[in-house]
Amino acid sequence: MARLADYFVVVGYDLDNRVEGEGQGRILQRFPEKDWEDSPFPQGIELFCQPSGWQLVPERQPASFFVAVLTDINSERHYCACFTFWEGLDSPQLKKVDAGDADEADEEPAVVQHSKLFAPKSLVVVSRLDYTEAFRNCLGLIYTVHVDGLSTPLETVIGNLLTCVIPVAGGSQRTITLGAGDRQVIQTPINDALPVSGSSVAQLFRQLGIVNVLYLFCAALTEHKILFLSSSYQRLTDACRGLLAIMFPLKYSFTYVPILPGKLLEVLSTPTPFIIGVNSFFRSETQELLDVIIADLDGGTVTIPECVHISLLPEPLLQQTQTALSMVLDPELEFSDQAFPPQSMNPSALKIQDKEIRAVFLWLFARLFQGYRWCLHIIRIHPEPVIRFHKAAFLGQRSLTEDDFLMKVLDGMAFAGFVSERGPPYRATDLFDDLVANHVERIRQEEACPHKVMNHVKELAEQLFKNENPYPAVAMHKVQRPSETSQSTDQSRTPFPVLDDVAVQLFIDHAVAKLKSSPPVVKAELKSMVPSGPPLGDIVDRNGNVMANSARRLEVVRNCITYIFDNKMLEAKKLMPAVLRALKGRTARVCLTQELNQHVLQNRAVLDDQQFDYIVRMMNCTLQDCSHMDEHGIAATLLPLVTAFCRKLGAGITQFAYSCVQEHMVWTTMQFWEAMFYSDVQNHIKALYMETDDGNQVSNSQDQQDGSSNRREISALELAAEQNRLWPTLSKEMQMERVQKEESTVFSQAIHYANRMSYLLLPLDTSKNRLLRSSGLGDVESVSNSYVTNSIAGSMAESYDTESGFEDAESSDVANSVVRFINRFVDKVCNESGVTNEHLKALHTMIPDIVQMHIETLDAVHRESKRLPPIQKPKLLRPTLLPGEELVMDGMRVHLIPDGRDEATGQMGGPPLLPAEGAIFLTTYRLIFKGTPSDALVGEQIVTRSFPIASLTKEKRISVTLTMDQFVQEGLQLRSCTFQLMKIAFDEEVASDLAESFRKHLHKLRFPQHVQGTFAFTVGQSGKLVLEPKTKDKNQSLKTLSKNLVKNAKRTISRQYVGRKKEVPATWENRSNFQSELDEDEISVSEEVDQSALTLSSTIRSSDRQTMSNVVERACCRDYQRLGLGTLSNSLTRSKNEPFRISTANRMYTVCRSYPGLLIIPQNIPDSTIHRICRCYRQNRFPVVCWRHSRTKAVLLRSAGLHAKGVVSFFKSPNAPTTVPSQADSTSLEQEKYLQAIISSMPSYSESTGRNTLSGFTSTHMNTSESSDKLRQPKIGDLMKQVLGNKEDVPGTFSRGALGQKAKVISLSQPKVSGKARNSPRGKWGSIRGSGRLSAYNPDIGTRLAGKESPQPNGGPNDPLFLRQQKAYLYIIGDKAQLKGGKQDSFQQWEVIPIEVCDVRQVKNSFKKLMKACVPSSQTTEPNMSFLRLLEDSEWMTLLHRVLQVSVLVVELLDTGSSVMVSLEDGWDVTTQVVSLVQLLSDPYYRTFDGFRLLVEKEWLSFGHRFSHRGAQTLGSQSSGFTPVFLQFLDCVHQIHLQFPMEFEFSQYYLKFLAYHYMSNRFRTFLLDSDYDRIELGVLYEEKSDRRNPQVCKSVWDYIDRLNKKAPVFYNYMYSPEDEEVLRPYTFISNLKVWDFYLEETLSDGPPYDWELRSRQESLAEETAEKADTGAPKSQRHIVWPCYDNLSKVMPDAITKLLQDLQNLEAELGQTSEKWKDTWDKIKTTQRTETKLESKPSFSSSLLMSSNLSHQRRSQGVCLQDSRVGSSIKLGLDCEASATSTPVAGRPSTSTLYSQFQSTESENRSFEGILYKRGALLKPWKPRWFVLDKTKHELRYYDSRQDKDCKGVIELSDVESVTVGTPTMGAPKNVEEKAFFDLKTSKRMYNLCAQESSNAQLWMDSIQSSLSDA
Repeated sequence: MARLADYFVVVGYDLDNRVEGEGQGRILQRFPEKDWEDSPFPQGIELFCQPSGWQLVPERQPASFFVAVLTDINSERHYCACFTFWEGLDSPQLKKVDAGDADEADEEPAVVQHSKLFAPKSLVVVSRLDYTEAFRNCLGLIYTVHVDGLSTPLETVIGNLLTCVIPVAGGSQRTITLGAGDRQVIQTPINDALPVSGSSVAQLFRQLGIVNVLYLFCAALTEHKILFLSSSYQRLTDACRGLLAIMFPLKYSFTYVPILPGKLLEVLSTPTPFIIGVNSFFRSETQELLDVIIADLDGGTVTIPECVHISLLPEPLLQQTQTALSMVLDPELEFSDQAFPPQSMNPSALKIQDKEIRAVFLWLFARLFQGYRWCLHIIRIHPEPVIRFHKAAFLGQRSLTEDDFLMKVLDGMAFAGFVSERGPPYRATDLFDDLVANHVERIRQEEACPHKVMNHVKELAEQLFKNENPYPAVAMHKVQRPSETSQSTDQSRTPFPVLDDVAVQLFIDHAVAKLKSSPPVVKAELKSMVPSGPPLGDIVDRNGNVMANSARRLEVVRNCITYIFDNKMLEAKKLMPAVLRALKGRTARVCLTQELNQHVLQNRAVLDDQQFDYIVRMMNCTLQDCSHMDEHGIAATLLPLVTAFCRKLGAGITQFAYSCVQEHMVWTTMQFWEAMFYSDVQNHIKALYMETDDGNQVSNSQDQQDGSSNRREISALELAAEQNRLWPTLSKEMQMERVQKEESTVFSQAIHYANRMSYLLLPLDTSKNRLLRSSGLGDVESVSNSYVTNSIAGSMAESYDTESGFEDAESSDVANSVVRFINRFVDKVCNESGVTNEHLKALHTMIPDIVQMHIETLDAVHRESKRLPPIQKPKLLRPTLLPGEELVMDGMRVHLIPDGRDEATGQMGGPPLLPAEGAIFLTTYRLIFKGTPSDALVGEQIVTRSFPIASLTKEKRISVTLTMDQFVQEGLQLRSCTFQLMKIAFDEEVASDLAESFRKHLHKLRFPQHVQGTFAFTVGQSGKLVLEPKTKDKNQSLKTLSKNLVKNAKRTISRQYVGRKKEVPATWENRSNFQSELDEDEISVSEEVDQSALTLSSTIRSSDRQTMSNVVERACCRDYQRLGLGTLSNSLTRSKNEPFRISTANRMYTVCRSYPGLLIIPQNIPDSTIHRICRCYRQNRFPVVCWRHSRTKAVLLRSAGLHAKGVVSFFKSPNAPTTVPSQADSTSLEQEKYLQAIISSMPSYSESTGRNTLSGFTSTHMNTSESSDKLRQPKIGDLMKQVLGNKEDVPGTFSRGALGQKAKVISLSQPKVSGKARNSPRGKWGSIRGSGRLSAYNPDIGTRLAGKESPQPNGGPNDPLFLRQQKAYLYIIGDKAQLKGGKQDSFQQWEVIPIEVCDVRQVKNSFKKLMKACVPSSQTTEPNMSFLRLLEDSEWMTLLHRVLQVSVLVVELLDTGSSVMVSLEDGWDVTTQVVSLVQLLSDPYYRTFDGFRLLVEKEWLSFGHRFSHRGAQTLGSQSSGFTPVFLQFLDCVHQIHLQFPMEFEFSQYYLKFLAYHYMSNRFRTFLLDSDYDRIELGVLYEEKSDRRNPQVCKSVWDYIDRLNKKAPVFYNYMYSPEDEEVLRPYTFISNLKVWDFYLEETLSDGPPYDWELRSRQESLAEETAEKADTGAPKSQRHIVWPCYDNLSKVMPDAITKLLQDLQNLEAELGQTSEKWKDTWDKIKTTQRTETKLESKPSFSSSLLMSSNLSHQRRSQGVCLQDSRVGSSIKLGLDCEASATSTPVAGRPSTSTLYSQFQSTESENRSFEGILYKRGALLKPWKPRWFVLDKTKHELRYYDSRQDKDCKGVIELSDVESVTVGTPTMGAPKNVEEKAFFDLKTSKRMYNLCAQESSNAQLWMDSIQSSLSDA
């Protein structure tokens, strides 16, 4: 029984006391005055009566009622029902208030005076029972009695209220009356364990909706903060009540305040979770709460802050719950689409609906917690049951270990309360217990069928409703309400009277006395054994989740274990990899533990070494996949086994398996040990009682009837329930005995576990504190569901630390931490299981001794185990090194782990090559892994993976778990920009400091202080790791050059400057002069040098001659002379009609630091102008000519972009004419003149009509402001538009939509026009397609580019935009961003094409993504992580497409006779790419070996591409990251090569070779940022002079030449170029291919780009083969693996193979083998001749030479040879063939290709070779290719062997004599005298010279014989 009301309180407005202008409430009266003992009076009631604050109001408000909830210190809830009404204040009271206001006049200056004010007064009932309606009625009655002046005294009513007693539960019905003619019936719930909700849950769902309430529900369970807002207080209370009701059976145990007064709002910033309600009035103050979920009941919204993550119910539960709720709340939804919906579909009444919703949540919890009782451990039965929950097992059985929601719920306070309340096995049960025990099966079967679920829900709802309303027919309530008149009249009522406390107290005392005299009410508690329900294991098995492993795998595991114990080790070894793979599955792991258990006899199993090794490996593999929670209990079942399996090491020394399986997280997890301990204790206690039961009691007769065989084993909980039932019947002695027995069981287990833990926590080698390091053992706090703590552990651990007697042992730190860990464990479990303090202290003193004893035994084991022969690890293989390459760190044993590439892992077929075990070597040049695969099937292969250290782009630490050894090891992931990835895990024998020093060395080598520290410089300098920069100039060869160079510079430049020099930032803004920006000690050359210092520019001084001759030898000059761009003759003899000259203005690098010393500029521009012009351009890189078109004489120029101010001055000038021209003005004029001079140099310009002077072209045109509006549209038509990506579609172009269809490719060359034929664009033409917004192709670009008009495809008029009078003479390709705001006027002859260029950052990021796409670090099955998707995301192909597109545009412009100036960014990245590609496409020379080398040397090296900076080669440039601009260029060349394979002398391998060594730093070629830097370091001219160490090539070009002479590795056999061929590749992304350089890998011997390694490896392989040849005959078959073997080596192409065989045969015959090139040329020649001589040549013979075959891009057809006539079969190659079937003009028609199949010379060559021939007077000797033709009777000579055009003919009929000659002046040196001979003809004397005398004799004889034959 309980009191209905504990206290009655009257609270009123406090007129005397106002704080800070705010009103206060005060308690006017309270009854009873004294506190009850069982429920003290709650504090702060006056705050809760007016939560929004106490205020006076000018109008009377209606009376209000709500219930607030207060929680006391014992977490008991008190329900405060507040009834508030308003009373008028009389005048003396008003005066008080006014006076109070006057005092505070300073604060509130304008108080509005009202004639009448009303103050609130509250009547409050405080109770521990929640009967809202009863309280409303009672307080309403008291108010009615007061207002209507009823006869009953108020004291009587209140006295009756306070003395009313009702039962708490039991479903009784009590009628109460307060003595004022009223009557109420109160129904008590049948079971008070179930919450009473009325209709609050249904209301909550109506207000917020299903999803929102589910969010709140999950948030409350996972302990988030929840705040309700509403303007109604009663709704806040109801909402909070509803939320708590749906959480049943969990109880909310945090702050719970349904109505929070405004004064206490700071409670909201508490750190703990809460459920609080606040009036919407305070909404603004809740806005800044960052971690609170706000539910607005009035608006129906739930706001979740960004930083809060609510874990939701696991699927499918969430979905099923939502479905069930919507069927309850909105039953019409299901039928809303039906044609004939059922008639009555209204939802249930609110009260019923409320119960249905709660039933859904009850059903949900039954599913969430089903089987929870099987995871309870009972660790004490007497005197009180102590129960623990095994969380890991519970989650493991459900396979929900990853589920966030369930983890949080099980860790929460609510669940801890649930376990302690519902854990005990013998107690009263309720609806939830019944549901979990008896309905799980039904729930499981019905869960998929919503209708059956609904039926179940309705049944549950009925029970819930019955619980709340046990009596459906409730007797009529009768409660008076105040009469209408008394409510409406506003006359001054009498205030609520002061009550007579004596009268009320009398009532109370009387009732108390009466209670004392009456007999106590005994509530019969129905205790029973709580049923457990079906165990979870069966449930999961039926779903089939567990049985993933096939029976075959389990069979393998069983067989392997049987083999091990039968000592059939070979069989076991074969099965081992399969077993380790199978152990990934859970059932296989369980199977393993069961099998091993069978081999343990009396807790011991002694094995031999190999058996022990295998068993340990299997255990490690099993444990490796156990999480630290051990949710499947695998570690738990292995725990007894690891202390059972052992091996004998020596006399009396045994090593147990536990010393080899310690490296797993699970052993350092406190929860694991607790769960293990509790489960063991439970088993022992169960055994304790089973014995007593079996001994003392005869089992019941029913059990005997069942037969003992099928009697189910009784569970521990059932046993405990039985014992609890019997407990009261036992005598005191029996009870004590049982308590002591249980306690000693727990105690003995604690000792046992202290031992077990020391076994698994103390490492074998106690000096290695590995365990502590990996897990932070010292800080592991227990997070199990217990909230008991105590301090004994701390004190004992401390005393142990200070007093232990073995501190001198080095292991004491390990021992200490292990002791502390075990102490903490023991404290926790002993406290929870009620061990006495004496026992606990005894334990604490024992633990250090246990640990110390174990350490001593371990020392002996460790000592002996070292003597064991080590496990056979594979021998470390030594790598072959390059000459000059030295080891920095010797091999460290590592495992190479597979990355995301499938090939090596065996997933594409074949055995897995990775993982492999071997060693990693760090050399001065490379990082090399060499080892053997772990898989036994491929164990004899050798795996090598290596990359140059200079190419390392990213290094990160990883931790790796190896399948075999199960240790989690530290490892490294190293990524290189040569598209290589090494994931290595250090073997356990590698100490961690060694691994750390490896990282440091690696970093030091990767980023040396200065470029001189790179391998290319340090190679061969043994002894030094990294060269520190010296302070003295060490390069003697440079003296002269350096002296001259730095003459005008500051003298402070020393080697130290080079060492410290920061890399120049990538963008130098407004570099008007160097002085301002560079550091003090840099070479700073002042711009305005006085004339005396400039004597250099007039003539070349003698001291500079050496310098100049060096400069002249540079590649550029050779090329300029070839192109006819001027020679370096003296200015006097230079012919004036040459348009260009070579300027030496920059030979001291004073004009532009990053340009070469010699530059081509227009003839009439003096050097002084250059100094001025260069300032307008970034980095001073002004426009210079770099190539000239041989036919159109158009020139290609390159420069950097203009400075921001340069652009403006270039296009604008001030409107108002100024008297003195400003400097900017004059500069722009100079610039204009400069461009004009270039234009005038073009023949097409000087031919054109009268515009060849500058006279009509003055700056006045620049000043006309009308024409200065905007850039004129380019007039090159759509080709431009493609590149520019113009938005509006010109009527002639296909719109964007056309891109999707197959692009039509139209013939883009111009029809031949008579007289203009030579202007037609010649060569191969690809097209341009945009990425994104670029429009498709327009048919008449070719004609328009050539200045022709063409009719529109649709027959409409011509597009006026392009009807300009003529094309521009000079197109400037500039950056869109730079050219904003500028314009040019219509008189200028140059035109700017603004394009968007790719930024260096874009290239860098794109390359990073490309690397990740090509070499992913781990395997993934996600569709959006596939190779093609990642490749697309990297945008690498798009960047290639853009560069190629711009290049093709420039080629086309040059070919139509316009010059082009490429002026982008700083002029050293994109500019270089475009300019190089243009030359490559336009000039066949650059497609030969020499030409390509020259191109790279000229455009990339001399013109200052910043190789060191972009390659991040030194410490200084480390931050800028690797940006492969040059690689991108090589990729473009590769794309062109793929489309035109017959146009390039070099092969694809040549490009890959360059790409690899561009990043490898093996050669000095691609180091440093400019010629200036190279001169300064002395590397520019030393390459020729340094012959000391012939092994070490410093230049990549020399190396290639050397290799090329030896073998045809770089040669392209299909090379057969067409003359003057201009290539126009397709640039569609669909036409581009991913370069196989990025994808291929050779694991057999690493990257195939270091040839010395290859030859050394081959010779080694041959030696070993010879040794091994004694055995059986070897098979000729060889398996070729794509990722392992080097295909070109294993399967060389036919020609290479034949050439090789030829050389081998020659070597066998002892002949001097001919060079491969000569052999090849000979074969080609004879092939041609044979073809010609055959009368009816067969098709096959003509195809014999692949180089004579025409490639499809060239011919677009198949060529058939016919004896008489050439005919062609056209192949309509979609998208590549031309749209018409007629031969395309401008491209050689197919029939002309027959000439390729005939020999170019129509004659026989009897004898041929090289002879030196002396030229005419004063001309030098030159080598020529001489051919003696007996048929034609003549001696011809050519420039070279390939040359088709004969340079001269000597008729043999004119020859008079052939005599031995003598060397004359200028003859070739090093040739013996007898090699000279003279040929005298009737016209002149020819002086000839062979390479050696024998050769000369042969020639003389041959000529003589020809003469005699004639």
